[in-house]
Amino acid sequence: MMVQSINIDFAQLATDIKIWGRALGFQEIGFTDTELTREEIYLQQWLDSGYHGDMDYMARHGTARSRPWELVPGTIRVISARLNYKPPAARDSWETMEDPDAAFISRYALGRDYHKVLRSKLQSLTTKIAAQIGTFKHRVFTDSAPVMEVALARNAGLGWRGKHTLLLTREAGSWFFLGEIYTDLPLPIDGTVTEHCGTCTKCIDICPTRAIIAPYKLDARRCISYLTIEHKGAIPLELRALMGNRIYGCDDCQLICPWNKFASATVESDFAVRNGLDDVTLVELFQWSEEEFNQRLEGSPIRRIGFERWLRNIAVALGNALADADTKESRTSILAALEGRKDHPSALIREHAIWALEQHLTNRPSRDW
Repeated sequence: MMVQSINIDFAQLATDIKIWGRALGFQEIGFTDTELTREEIYLQQWLDSGYHGDMDYMARHGTARSRPWELVPGTIRVISARLNYKPPAARDSWETMEDPDAAFISRYALGRDYHKVLRSKLQSLTTKIAAQIGTFKHRVFTDSAPVMEVALARNAGLGWRGKHTLLLTREAGSWFFLGEIYTDLPLPIDGTVTEHCGTCTKCIDICPTRAIIAPYKLDARRCISYLTIEHKGAIPLELRALMGNRIYGCDDCQLICPWNKFASATVESDFAVRNGLDDVTLVELFQWSEEEFNQRLEGSPIRRIGFERWLRNIAVALGNALADADTKESRTSILAALEGRKDHPSALIREHAIWALEQHLTNRPSRDW
């Protein structure tokens, strides 16, 4: 039986939800309606341009992504939540990327899978609401369905969309996850906040593969996060050398953003670094067996790409590392690791391992070791 709303003070309920949300660990909660007409037009233009690459699901869901009531009938409000994830004790990102032997993994993926953490907290929040008003219609989302989370969060007053397409706040930059609760509760709507990117284009200028083709416009096909996570096939030859040692995701546009100097480290223990992934060599990771990959990365978002793509990504990084290896020992260990995979049963892994080995011939240093 659905809740009878006639006796509910929804303004007070909204205040209570924000208090409960903070108690559960969320940094901010906001409310918005389901109006996404402008975003629907932009999404269709983006899809028509083919910028989604292999992400066919972006088009497959049709208007359900921009019309919440189609995805969950009866939805009139969205509760949007923000949860910080910046790990408190990770090795400096720039230092890691400048180390040719090291593997760089996006900071959001160093700990536990955020889907599980956010879903648990959002479910707990719905339980709090139900305890206050009774059963109500709702559905929780954590980047797990066709939801325009950045647009909804912006409309709910949690921040503004930066030129790199991520949500930004003056207080926390962009180092946070977003989650949503679709509901039929007529909660008061929060207003939007003003934008503060100004004339800054640092995120566009620093993108290694020039994936941010214009302010607020991303060609995912060139994005390292897409290439290392979503893309299932071979990495395009022209982009491999530009990927450096980034083997899972890319944080450059966030690292350079001036607003991220205000970002606070997370207090969530689930997002603390696991398996030393913030400071580990490419060779060490490349030598993992599939069993080690599955065991060590259990509960990690990285595991979803599978062992084959994991080795594909590392092979590219090892090929790039050959050009920068500054000791004979480093170069020898990289070559030995690649030789061990060049005859792998997977054609995808073989191709990238052989390409990486060819970089040894192409970029052989002039020094005589």
